[in-house]
Amino acid sequence: MVATGPRLPKPIGGDMGGDEPLRISLGEGMMGGGFTNVDPESRRIVPDEHGRTKLKVVYVVLEAQYQASLSAAVNKINTHRKEVCVELVGYLLEELRDAKNFANFQKDVASANIFIGSLIFIEELADKIVQAVQPCRDSLDACLIFPSMPAVMKLNKLGSFSMSQLGGGGKSAIGEFMKNMRQQNDNFEEQLLKLVRTLPKVLKFLPSDKAQDARNYVNSLQYWLGGNDENLENLILNIAQQYSPPCKNMNFEPAEPELFPDVGLWHPLAPHMYEDLKEYLNWYDTRKDVTFAKDAPVIGLVLQRSHLVTGDHGHYDGVVAELEARGAKVVPVFAGGLDFSAPVKKFFYDPLGSGRAFVNCVVSLTGFALVGGPARQDAPKAVEALKSLNVPYLVSLPLVFQTTEEWLDSELGVHPVQVALQVALPELDGGIEPIVFAGRDSNTGKSHSLPDRIESLCSRAINWANLARKEKKEKKLAITVFSFPPDKGNVGTAAYLNVFGSIYRVLKDLQRDGYDVGQLPMSEEALIKSVLTQEALIKSVLTQDEAKFNSADLNIAYKMSVDEYQKLCPYAEALEENWGKPPGNLNSNGQELLVYGKQFGNVFIGVQPTFGYEGDPMRLLFSKSASPHHGFAAYYTYLEKIFGADAVLHFGTHGSLEFMPGKQVGMSGVCYPDSLIGTIPNLYYYAANNPSEATIAKRRSYANTISYLTPPAENAGLYKGLKELKELISSYQSMRDSGRAVAICQTIIETARQCNLDKDVKLPEDDQVVKEMSVDERDGIVGGVYRKLMEIEAIATLVNIAELDRPDNDPPIKGMPGLLAAAIGRDIEEIYAGNNKGVLADVECLQQITEASRNCVREFVKDRTGFDGRIGTNWLAQLSKSLGLSVEPWVRALQGTQFASADRVELVTLFTYLEFCLTQVVQDNELGALREALEGKYTEPGPGGDPIRNPGVLPTGKNIHALDPQSIPTAAALKNARVVVDRLLERQKEEMGGKYPESIAVVLWGTDNIKTYGESLAQVCMMVGVKPVPDALGRVNKLEVIPLEELGRPRVDVVVNCSGVFRDLFVNQMNLLDRAIKLAAEQDEPVEMNFVRKHALQQAEDLGVSVRDAATRVFSNASGSYSSNVNLAVENSSWSDEQQLQEMYLSRKSFAFNSDRPGAGGEMNRDVFTAAMKTVDVTFQNLDSSEISLTDVSHYFDSDPTKLVAGLRDDGKMPSAFIADTTTANAQVRSLGETVRLDARTKLLNPKWYEGMLSSGYEGVREIQKRLTNTMGWSATSGMVDNWVYDEANATFIEDPEMAQRLMDANPNSFRKLVATFLEANGRGYWDAQPEQLERLRQMYMDVEDKIEGVE
Repeated sequence: MVATGPRLPKPIGGDMGGDEPLRISLGEGMMGGGFTNVDPESRRIVPDEHGRTKLKVVYVVLEAQYQASLSAAVNKINTHRKEVCVELVGYLLEELRDAKNFANFQKDVASANIFIGSLIFIEELADKIVQAVQPCRDSLDACLIFPSMPAVMKLNKLGSFSMSQLGGGGKSAIGEFMKNMRQQNDNFEEQLLKLVRTLPKVLKFLPSDKAQDARNYVNSLQYWLGGNDENLENLILNIAQQYSPPCKNMNFEPAEPELFPDVGLWHPLAPHMYEDLKEYLNWYDTRKDVTFAKDAPVIGLVLQRSHLVTGDHGHYDGVVAELEARGAKVVPVFAGGLDFSAPVKKFFYDPLGSGRAFVNCVVSLTGFALVGGPARQDAPKAVEALKSLNVPYLVSLPLVFQTTEEWLDSELGVHPVQVALQVALPELDGGIEPIVFAGRDSNTGKSHSLPDRIESLCSRAINWANLARKEKKEKKLAITVFSFPPDKGNVGTAAYLNVFGSIYRVLKDLQRDGYDVGQLPMSEEALIKSVLTQEALIKSVLTQDEAKFNSADLNIAYKMSVDEYQKLCPYAEALEENWGKPPGNLNSNGQELLVYGKQFGNVFIGVQPTFGYEGDPMRLLFSKSASPHHGFAAYYTYLEKIFGADAVLHFGTHGSLEFMPGKQVGMSGVCYPDSLIGTIPNLYYYAANNPSEATIAKRRSYANTISYLTPPAENAGLYKGLKELKELISSYQSMRDSGRAVAICQTIIETARQCNLDKDVKLPEDDQVVKEMSVDERDGIVGGVYRKLMEIEAIATLVNIAELDRPDNDPPIKGMPGLLAAAIGRDIEEIYAGNNKGVLADVECLQQITEASRNCVREFVKDRTGFDGRIGTNWLAQLSKSLGLSVEPWVRALQGTQFASADRVELVTLFTYLEFCLTQVVQDNELGALREALEGKYTEPGPGGDPIRNPGVLPTGKNIHALDPQSIPTAAALKNARVVVDRLLERQKEEMGGKYPESIAVVLWGTDNIKTYGESLAQVCMMVGVKPVPDALGRVNKLEVIPLEELGRPRVDVVVNCSGVFRDLFVNQMNLLDRAIKLAAEQDEPVEMNFVRKHALQQAEDLGVSVRDAATRVFSNASGSYSSNVNLAVENSSWSDEQQLQEMYLSRKSFAFNSDRPGAGGEMNRDVFTAAMKTVDVTFQNLDSSEISLTDVSHYFDSDPTKLVAGLRDDGKMPSAFIADTTTANAQVRSLGETVRLDARTKLLNPKWYEGMLSSGYEGVREIQKRLTNTMGWSATSGMVDNWVYDEANATFIEDPEMAQRLMDANPNSFRKLVATFLEANGRGYWDAQPEQLERLRQMYMDVEDKIEGVE
């Protein structure tokens, strides 16, 4: 056993106080940062020959469990056999990444008699094995490959046997299943076991000598799967006497393979394995060594048989013992193959046949997906098995590719390859809580228990199980809301969610369901008040309602003495390094720690404390890993130890718990998210469109994330002068050939100027110029204005679903615009191209297509809406259709238009799909999923993302998962990426007088890449001219260089900045990008055609490093740290000048990723980062979702390096900045300035938007204030916000007295921040305001201060 706790006073990876982040050396070990630095030499056994025949056996395995039993088998041979001895050496697959290890491996294979390989499913390493073994295959006596990639399986050699023979009647079964592998989502191990079972049928088709060899192969597989030292000793002896020339005449009399059940039950104290649950329970219930309560929880464990048969089950013993010591019964089941759904179905149900689950919770200790292991998973089959069992499903993991010490020392946590195989894939099955429960001994390779991790796992599993056993009225729920930035107007903040309104609905729902929610307030307003205001103030407020939020205090629910805190919080002392002695000054009154919130019966609504370092810019600058403050720790200590929560519900996207310092994945006992959440089951309402951060909450705070739908997408609609413009354009179109055309065109230009469209459309200087124009030139101007209008109006609409072609669907679906264009004999791509150039006829044609699409969808929805306004079947519409009195709604909408001849069959396919989408949209299960989770049931998993791109996100109320990280970028993403990159380079080329940009700084986001299946990742590859391609199992991890002739342009250099979330989710893709960029830099091409190489050669010379190291271009934060903190500084106005913001960016964002050392995580490499940034001509980001735009969230400006690049460039030139908008089928590349203006018009200055926000009162004011702050953030990082944006915002919210009063009444704290932001924008030189505007703002600031202080 190895201790991974208790917490040290100095946390591993903690802040060292200076600006130099802590560097943990992974040793100069064999792997050089690729983790596992155990020297394979430690596994070598060299015998004393004493005149015996010596054989050499070399093996490569994925995991280490065979090491101990193989070593024991060889030691037995060497001790007891007189005629033969064996030299043994073994390698773990991951160790072969290291050049020195690989060279030794090649030498070993060249001198070996027998080679054995198993579970080789990582393509680039499979290639290495083929490279080493293929040349020596003929000289090997035998080569045995057990389930692995097809290319490795083909290396099998046993006499005349080859894999192709394992098939009856001349048909190669193995060939067949390798072919079917990708279509069927099946896996080798299961297929091979099926072959073993059908062996007698196969062998009768083979000549006897060949049959003998085939029988030996299948026997060898059974010896191997049997795995104990007797089986492995007999395997070596059997192969030696049959195939090794020196041993040909020896007879070792090997026993037949000892077989174990394929599926069964096991217990460390049981006399043998069981194949029947009743028999197991007969033994279990008559044990003398332990007694259980009558209603003890029952935990089902899922184990890997290979660990049991090889004797490597110390870690399983530890879990069983701990669960039983805590009073739980266990039912441990195993499978020999990799389909663990079989034992789940067979052993986890009531043995008496009632069909009810016998277990209360399932914990898989395999770390693998339930069906398919490391090769290929079958999530639908797994979900079906788990849904029918319907209990919580936890997937814990044993360390595979690193030893315990390496994991403890690593800031990354679990090895990236293991994250992809054993964390990401089980999440697709609905698995939660990836706790590392077992380590690996560096000498023996055996697994051992990690006691403090097993304690955490077992107490959490029992708490999940108890949810099903406890009465509803006794269950305690802690609902946690967020307050960020720390200003009372922000209590209860979450993306796209009216938090208190939703909590009120949840409480009502729980009350109906039998939970004790005490005396509920009468309304959501009263609920807000009770959480926000102290009781004494409530009474005075009742009489004067407008003073709603006058108290600066939150309601104090509990005062915790320092003594009590130190006694109950085991890691309190560790926080003192950062925060001094408790209670500190956050969430404290100087003597005690304060917990804010309000209890209603058995439900506590609490306010999560803030991060704690928002107002301190120096701390923001250096906080690579600050710790939570005492108040934060006291809050979670209160929930667990004093209130005694059975579950916590974090309400909305998102809080700070999951972003606290610690390992990225696979927490140890000293990682703060693990310490804070303790043993409480964590439920988390998360926006369905944010799967990336939801995944971080799952992995770092063990959350079951339940998705909620973001608000309905609506056309932004035209407003103020823009409406007038639309009417003018329509007059122009009817009179363009008349004498009035010139005058109308002049008015259009004047109105466009008033609406500030002159920044986006080139408008003539004066009326005289217009008079002298030809009709075509005037059309060009009007076309440009019209296109801009349509763009503003059409942003974000449900029609977007109907727009997209979905070729992967079954049947394939054609998008509406394409179908309507075909009806008039046009190609939609041509119309898009003309529209983008401002060709009036095409702009008009696209507008007609869009209108027709909208009408079809509108009619269709009307047709499906009942008289009560609910979506379903409108019986009147159905009846009239069946009587032939009416037609399908979309036919009705197109009647009498030019599109009436559109393809009916394709339209039926499209609307059948839209019908599915519509029912999905309305049938949410958000409350239902919460109730089920609180009853200890399984939450069905579902993808997160943009419902428009992937309606599979719906209905909401699912346990959100990301995607299999090895499946992206997809072919469709590559195709779309090429379009965007071509448009970006063309646009920049126009602006640079025909020259291509040499270098582009790109930002990569986690959520965007999940939603678009890797489009922005593919864009980076396209820029450097390298194409990602899938391997034999369809996983994307290979690269091909696109020849310059095919590319038709130079390779453009990139600097890639990955968000912290992208880094956590897509380490394998960062590896792919780094390999792609270095591959481009290493091409022997003229530097004027390869800017990656041009810059890398120069930087290698300047910095004195290799070209490969100089071509490092993939950067992010340090492990466990997120964002540049520029957003925090801007939100809290805690920065002195832009220089300070840029320093934050450089110090936090320059951690380089290196594919040659994938296990090392991000390593500070500021020199290369700065050198690469100096060459940047263009900064670039993607907007991929109609729901989130540039000023919706602070992340976008937080990652924007535009002014930073200008500061670093030798010529001080401001780079161009572009944003790609891929929210519709016609992807746009706009300048950052255009995008900020578009955003201001469609959101901040649009009455439809702000009135919609204000309809939710308190929360709405905060949204308006947040958007203005984010707009100022863009001024700070890019300088691309026009003065008129501030002018019009000021006119809308401040100078309109009625509006100002509404904002002040609804949320005075947020209104104060809004006023302060206007004054700050002026003070920092971003807004040139008039003296009278400033005077009014100052007066207003004083008024709102008085209101908040309660001065009338």
